[in-house]
Amino acid sequence: MKIGKNTVVTVNYKLSDAQNNLLEDGREPIVYLHGGYENTLPAIESALEGQEVGYSTIIQVEPDDAFGDYDPALVKIEDRNKLPTPLEVGMQFEGVPEEGEDGDEPMVFVVTEIAEEKVVLDGNHPLAGIALRFALDVAEVRAATEDEIAHEHAHGAHGEHHSHSDDDEGDEFRSIPIH
Repeated sequence: MKIGKNTVVTVNYKLSDAQNNLLEDGREPIVYLHGGYENTLPAIESALEGQEVGYSTIIQVEPDDAFGDYDPALVKIEDRNKLPTPLEVGMQFEGVPEEGEDGDEPMVFVVTEIAEEKVVLDGNHPLAGIALRFALDVAEVRAATEDEIAHEHAHGAHGEHHSHSDDDEGDEFRSIPIH
């Protein structure tokens, strides 16, 4: 079966930077619903369109086509007492950038440094500003189910399993106002 709109694609991958420094070894494959559902980077979809199981390629994706340029304005310094305890590097919080206007979507900030009374929070994606090199190997292609198309993402062995409830139990982010 060829990769096209409304197919579920399983891709083994390795992710490196432009200098071939390994960033992610792809222990778990990427499984996504192909066809513009924003389940993976558009450059990956373009590279795999029309291909079949066994196809391998290496693509380079520039920051503008991946996670954007690194934006120093998204790095915030907050008073430690405004954040919950215990506090650890790597924790994530949801907030709105300072220069954001009312109605701006909240974004995730990651604790990158903790000092005695201050905390550094970074709203950039960890791969922002990095040209990415993907080694891709198509492992499986199948027709998407009606459920997958309706939900606009893959379900199944490596895809997402969920109930589509409004229950926030297990939410991995904590909402804290970031100013």
